[in-house]
Amino acid sequence: MPGPDDAAPPGEAGLPPPLAAPVRENSWEFFAEPFIAPTGFREYDARWRFPEEINLPGMTALGLGLGTQMHERGLEPVIAVGNDYRAYSLAVKQALILGLVQAGISVRDIGTALSPMAYFAQMHLGTAAVAMVTASHNPNGWTGVKMGFEPPLTHGPEDMARLRDIVLGGEGRTAAGGSYVPVPGVREAYLADLAGSFRMSRRLRVVCATGNGTAGRFAPDLLERIGVEVIERHTGLDWTFPNYNPNPEALEMLEDMGREVRRHSADLAFGFDGDGDRCGVVDNEGHEIFADKMGVILARDLAPRHPGATVVADVKSTGLFAVDPVLRAHDIRADYWKTGHSHMKRRVKEIGALAGFEKSGHYFLAPPLGRGYDDGLRVAVEICRLMDRNPGRSLAELARALPRTWTTPTLSPYCPDTEKRAVLGRIIDRLRERAALGGRLGGRAITGIVTINGARVTLDNGAWGLVRASSNTPNLVVVCESFESREEMLAILADLDAVIRTEPLVGDYDQLP
Repeated sequence: MPGPDDAAPPGEAGLPPPLAAPVRENSWEFFAEPFIAPTGFREYDARWRFPEEINLPGMTALGLGLGTQMHERGLEPVIAVGNDYRAYSLAVKQALILGLVQAGISVRDIGTALSPMAYFAQMHLGTAAVAMVTASHNPNGWTGVKMGFEPPLTHGPEDMARLRDIVLGGEGRTAAGGSYVPVPGVREAYLADLAGSFRMSRRLRVVCATGNGTAGRFAPDLLERIGVEVIERHTGLDWTFPNYNPNPEALEMLEDMGREVRRHSADLAFGFDGDGDRCGVVDNEGHEIFADKMGVILARDLAPRHPGATVVADVKSTGLFAVDPVLRAHDIRADYWKTGHSHMKRRVKEIGALAGFEKSGHYFLAPPLGRGYDDGLRVAVEICRLMDRNPGRSLAELARALPRTWTTPTLSPYCPDTEKRAVLGRIIDRLRERAALGGRLGGRAITGIVTINGARVTLDNGAWGLVRASSNTPNLVVVCESFESREEMLAILADLDAVIRTEPLVGDYDQLP
């Protein structure tokens, strides 16, 4: 039998790789063997259905892999870890922590948190890394981890691919020196950082909706601190989400916010998702303002104080960032980039942009406005500042001051996960060929095709059409916008769809304008 001298030294002992195939929940293997579905490693975070696609031993294997990746990168072995408010998130976090400690990592547990609070904790505590256990806006039954090494950034495709290889390849290595330290007081420090010295000078009545998610423990307190009159809507914590899933991009939540605004004659409404990194906005008339248009409103307000600045918008966002006359008058430059919070954070930092805006509700406010990561509460404070700087105007008036556009909803035709990128590649080739031959979309000449994330086809009057592959689901993503009319928008969509329909694997749209 092997004796003590035969044991692998610290840093060299590995554990068997987790199973890639699910095991039955009520079985010996479920408790004895780690399993992880490889599909959970996405472009910029990790998400699985729990426990169908990952079990607790699998989450421990993920923690071991993440700790191993930290050593591989030469980082100080200290990490801040938090979890959202779901029935199973604490158990999932504890399993992740066990793996991190096995890897020789010192864990600073900040408790139940928002994702941006975890990002803040990495800076506030000076840790080399952060890991936040959250299913974000996904419904119950999902779990996942948002993680990062270099603040304010989180893992992008290369980092996620390397982590996947470490975990699934059994490359995780145990090491001595791991420890666990709970850290109280981060919530208070985070809220104090968000509020700063700002206090409202005008009356502002705001509906605060959190869908019974984690943000209910944060957002009302923050808004009251800066002098806002808060009307709470589903802010009590309830991990069953009895009213609706906390997702401010979903019409169910936005329509509920609109009804509350009208019922209480409020000035606006904020809605926050399950982990607080996204913010939805409804104006004083009860109409939703999607994040790209809200971003233009914010950019207009910031432009006189930051002339010549660059703003980043994801490829699904309105073309107004490039053509709005107010922004152009202050030489605000638009940079259209890849959809996804990790891609956007990285781009904002790389090019020194003032802010980034993603249509799904992620806002990235860089210094001096924010810390560079996506934080729904941070942007809510910035919108309150905007209202304070415009005491004689309502949010609806500020929205109506924008040039009018006609935009399709985000359309999501089915396309198999294993085929969608090859399908997209062929569609892009056909669009390029169409442009080279002088072809048109919606009767307009094609003036350019941006292919950083799918194909965003720009037309001679500023209108555009987009087709890309979803990062997280088995479908393509299609959006079109016109500055002329609804009819032109539909004509652009019809011509773009004709190209898409050359691919037989593409299914029907989930909704049409």
